[in-house]
Amino acid sequence: MSESSNSKVNPGGVLAGKVAVVTGASRGIGDAIARRFAMEGAKVVVSARTVDSGEHYLPGTINETVAAIRAAGGEALGVKADLAAAEDRERLIAAAEAEFGPVDILVNNAAITYFIPVADFPEKRFRLMTDVQVWAPFELAQRVLPGMQEKGSGWILNISSHAAIHPEKTLSGRGGTVYGMCKAALERFTTGLAQETYDQGIGVNVISPGLVATPGVMHHKLINSENEDRVTPVEHMAEACLRLCHGDPQALTGRIDYADEVMQEFDLQAAELI
Repeated sequence: MSESSNSKVNPGGVLAGKVAVVTGASRGIGDAIARRFAMEGAKVVVSARTVDSGEHYLPGTINETVAAIRAAGGEALGVKADLAAAEDRERLIAAAEAEFGPVDILVNNAAITYFIPVADFPEKRFRLMTDVQVWAPFELAQRVLPGMQEKGSGWILNISSHAAIHPEKTLSGRGGTVYGMCKAALERFTTGLAQETYDQGIGVNVISPGLVATPGVMHHKLINSENEDRVTPVEHMAEACLRLCHGDPQALTGRIDYADEVMQEFDLQAAELI
């Protein structure tokens, strides 16, 4: 993602006039999704804990994401939110609605992850992970659903991981049990909500990115000599997410998807991001 990109916002794009909330959008996948949605005309609410440079050990801030969108001609609002805090979850949706109106698209991307074996996993960190990766997506969905139901349209997209897939029992793990458990719960929530809203014009899907060299992935050293040939560009994930947030919701809901499969199924070409 280069700030000198020639890509611009298309005010008449497939998300023209839609209000999209993207959590965990200060860097990596969330940042890419926010930019791609803005390119298609969405008014994007960019949310994360990191507002200014130097506040986090990883690069990226919501101010930088918002600035890039605005510089390309788009509309964006940055809202600082710690999704482990009830007041921040409430304030995020309230701020989005106050600035742009009812939310049309919710992308639950925020995550906090600790890789610790079950025998040593502290309760405090367990609760923090489930608050951010399970309860927050659930509550945020509850908060946007009334507006979607009133309009008879909307999209909710949850970001999962291959960690939700049951692991091989013969391979030694590296402390990812709680992370996988959270993502598995998120996937079951997705399909259940899709069923509940099937006749309401609301599409609910979940997608996993595969292996993307985001700042978080690099920090946790998840790319190594055995998997480096499978690393995919973050632009592919953003493009796949976009495809799952427009169209006929009854034909495109309740899906547990993977970015590379969505790219192939719909013959997508990843756009250069703003």
